[in-house]
Amino acid sequence: MELFESEPQVYTVSELNVLAQELLETAFPDVWVEGELSNVRPYPSGHLYFTLKDGGGELDAVMFKPLAARLAFRPEDGQAVRARGTLTVYGPRGRYQLEVWRLEPAGLGPRQRALEALKRRLAAEGLFDPARKRPLPPYPERLGLITSTEGAAIRDVLSILGRRYPAVEVRIFPVRVQGDGAAEEIAHAIGAANRYHRRCEPLDVLIVGRGGGSSEDLWAFNEEIVARAIARSAVPVVSAVGHEVDVTLADLAADVRAPTPSAAAQLVVPDRDELLGRVGELARRLVSGQSGRLEALQVRLERLVSGYALRRPLRRLREAQQTLDALSARLLRAQRVQLERPARRLEALLARLEAVSPTAVLRRGYALVQDAQGRVVRAAEGVDVGQRLTVRLHRGRLECEVRAVELDR
Repeated sequence: MELFESEPQVYTVSELNVLAQELLETAFPDVWVEGELSNVRPYPSGHLYFTLKDGGGELDAVMFKPLAARLAFRPEDGQAVRARGTLTVYGPRGRYQLEVWRLEPAGLGPRQRALEALKRRLAAEGLFDPARKRPLPPYPERLGLITSTEGAAIRDVLSILGRRYPAVEVRIFPVRVQGDGAAEEIAHAIGAANRYHRRCEPLDVLIVGRGGGSSEDLWAFNEEIVARAIARSAVPVVSAVGHEVDVTLADLAADVRAPTPSAAAQLVVPDRDELLGRVGELARRLVSGQSGRLEALQVRLERLVSGYALRRPLRRLREAQQTLDALSARLLRAQRVQLERPARRLEALLARLEAVSPTAVLRRGYALVQDAQGRVVRAAEGVDVGQRLTVRLHRGRLECEVRAVELDR
């Protein structure tokens, strides 16, 4: 007797997803779920995507436009809600999700309640008191920037600073701005910037922040360690976290809150074009005022000359005219000196900025070495034989492999 095994049934991915969708929708056609909102994302289409979570898990959810448009409240990260809907599978991605028909608030979630309690405690200590906030210097010479070197925020800030006020010097203190340990890195960088301020070069202001993201992405700036580090800073702090609607503990503790990193860059430095325009206007007013004074003196002199007492002693008149000419020349020279001095200072500051710019350093023959993750390699320690490195030059870059490692003795 011969036994023949039947051929196994083989499904395509799409077929299996459809079967899973039918099973879930049949088993859970109408279900209530309670959890905390996270990563709420309204789309231009009008659909609302979000995640429901608790201490042990997460569930993707979607509420389509006709129902989302009728919501009586605005869903926000951290809210505790009850959602009613059908459990289904999103076929193209093979992910199961809750298709929500009804959504209602259930109070604040545990994490948000903890944040509100922390906020009240720090406020009671005076950490957010407006009386302790300091004004920003109008013409900063040097500022510190505490943010990630990998995001768009740092590029936006440096671009705006360079365009508005190229004379300012920037010292960057790179940190992670989200994830485990990010809050500790940010607090440590604030302390490091203050030590730099005391021991190396004075800093006029610190910008601490990052670009936008979900409430979880921004959570490092809601940690107590960051708020206290900002409050302890001897250097005025501008907090620039997320978008305009996001308000974190870092914003409340800072001396000044900027809605975005780009706005922070505009707050901390004046506009070069406006400064030059003001200098030009003051120069024109000075020249106009002195010209009017000279004209008045000339009229007075002509009246004196035409008087009976000075008709005959022409010598005194000629001496007075020569004295007036000499004073006019001295006045014009003094005006030129006063007008040239700010221009020379601006040129000197621009030259200093150019001297310390990274491109100038590379142009003098130096190179920037980075590992595969983009981190700057500052010492031979930690570099392995065979490791691939990128060497950035003034013009172009080199992809290198380490043949040997020699350490200083």
